[in-house]
Amino acid sequence: MDRFAGQARLEWWANHATCLEEYDIDITVTVDAVGKWRATGRHASALDATQREGWDFLMEMDPHFSIAFPGEDRGRITVRVVEAEDGTLTLLEAPDWDGSVSVTFDLS
Repeated sequence: MDRFAGQARLEWWANHATCLEEYDIDITVTVDAVGKWRATGRHASALDATQREGWDFLMEMDPHFSIAFPGEDRGRITVRVVEAEDGTLTLLEAPDWDGSVSVTFDLS
């Protein structure tokens, strides 16, 4: 497979047992001659205000998601998601990400 265009699902996991949110995306993945892949996409449908607030919160907390392709029950590839001003998503493979993140909340 050197190109895939279709739908996938981004999953934001709090830990190995708890998926906090899932987002369907339209995605295009290309793979070069050495096996490095690049992916871009968009949300499959526009996020409503509540979904957008949740998305923005998760992206600010930690932009790493698992990506699941059709036929997969759970994402197996960890990606770092970057969202452009126009809503385009760029997905970068994050194989070295260890699943840890340091989060500080200002409750004042």
